[in-house]
Amino acid sequence: MMAKNRQSAAREIREVPFAAPAGTPAGVETMSLADLRGRVPGERLARPQRPDFHHLLTLTAGGLAHTVDFTAHALRPGSWLWVRPGQVQQWGDVTGAEGTLVLFRQDFLDPATATAARVDDAHAPVVSTPVADDARALDLAAEHLSREFHALGQLPLDVHVAALRHLLAVLVLRLAHLTVPADGPAPEPDETYLRFRDAVEQHFTRTRRVEDYAQLLGYSPRTLARATLGAAGVSAKEFVDRRVVLEAKRLLAHSDQTAARVAAQLGFANPSQFSKYFQHRVGQSPIDFREVVRGRAEK
Repeated sequence: MMAKNRQSAAREIREVPFAAPAGTPAGVETMSLADLRGRVPGERLARPQRPDFHHLLTLTAGGLAHTVDFTAHALRPGSWLWVRPGQVQQWGDVTGAEGTLVLFRQDFLDPATATAARVDDAHAPVVSTPVADDARALDLAAEHLSREFHALGQLPLDVHVAALRHLLAVLVLRLAHLTVPADGPAPEPDETYLRFRDAVEQHFTRTRRVEDYAQLLGYSPRTLARATLGAAGVSAKEFVDRRVVLEAKRLLAHSDQTAARVAAQLGFANPSQFSKYFQHRVGQSPIDFREVVRGRAEK
């Protein structure tokens, strides 16, 4: 019975709050992957977790597999990983990798920087591979931030915190605005799509109807359809459905809630309606999906 309880607990999504090391300013921390290995056992890192703070990771040697919301990413030296609050992540084997990890709470940045760096954009790329000039600038920014973080006591505390805030701002602004490719920048999403995207994030557990979002935002369904197709490459209905399915997958794979409970949490009238919805979009029943995902994790 004890073993079963431990297994059940491991399947819950582990909510991870930011915890600053004793004696350091709350809100930001830098460490090497060697430090991470010494602090957190590998089996604990491998469990699904949903942090309430940002992770920035770049490798200097080796390779690392990192899964974010059911997508596996292969990290190599020079690439940057950005995991945002609310995303479910699982670390791969960190024993053969070296690099720098930056953890920060969004409210550590000033609001103008947070907006300019798009830190709350859940649709931003998880992995970026900067070109040479950007890569050097990011490496310098990360090194300067790390040096300042470990220089606690060399400056008055309020000055030290201000320096950390500014250095972190340089890093996230650089990472959010990498050099555009030779064929030019991608067009900026228009306001219609951005408002729709934010409304879906806020209301997807209440409604899956595009008509409801159109009424809420003061647009026609056709206007939302055009804007979403242009910005995201999918229909407005598909955009909503993908968000619902992602949350369903998170709950099914990383918690022991029943399918009925997941259905209720996502706003379905009954478990049967949810099961048909999920089967149609994923090609598996909710229970089959859970068994397959967990079977892979246990191998």
